[in-house]
Amino acid sequence: MIEKLGAGDLVVGKTKNIDLFPRARVVGSHIRPNVEIIASLKPDLIIASSERFFSREIAKKLKADFYLYDPRTLDQILREIKNLGRILGREREARLLVKKLKNKLSMLKPLKRRPRVVYEVMENPYMLAGKNNIVADIIEHAGGRYLIKANRKLIRASVELILLLKPDIYIYQIGPMNKNPTPPEKRAGLRHLKMKVIRVKELEFARANTKSFDNVLRLNKIFLEWASR
Repeated sequence: MIEKLGAGDLVVGKTKNIDLFPRARVVGSHIRPNVEIIASLKPDLIIASSERFFSREIAKKLKADFYLYDPRTLDQILREIKNLGRILGREREARLLVKKLKNKLSMLKPLKRRPRVVYEVMENPYMLAGKNNIVADIIEHAGGRYLIKANRKLIRASVELILLLKPDIYIYQIGPMNKNPTPPEKRAGLRHLKMKVIRVKELEFARANTKSFDNVLRLNKIFLEWASR
């Protein structure tokens, strides 16, 4: 999002799983940020998705402003773009970006029938995305019916739950949280379910950013093909 706003040159530090900003120094992971390295960069602003591992109190000690970035819906992403545009002095760019993303949603195709969908975050321990996860809103906007209604980002799951829900489409991610999952169609208990299985890249799909709108279009196309069978 910062890159899309034309503010990439302002970034002096990043966590290790961020591919952008080649001149920025790696400051550890979001789970284990290196406060000493961050302090050495003398940042004016620290953006974090949670205060669990790096709090606004730590930022205050470093004499930096703290911005909590944790959108859980597409509408919230659009609001965050406007907020960051104002903070970073890129308000015009923010307005243009919001317009562009809204135009993408206007390209969605209506479905004859809505598929029932679940999204796997981890195989072991078995975790599914909850209603407060951005992927749930992506799936709903794409025309799917997301089956997990718990107001959390993640929920513990079981094979029995999947058998009860009987999803039409099973999406699972591969990435840092789910490195080498067994394909669901090959797992005992799931292999006999009549569901379409989709594999996605975690770092491209599970982060709430401008790519979320591209993912809506991608899933809408897949759902459209499923509904047209």
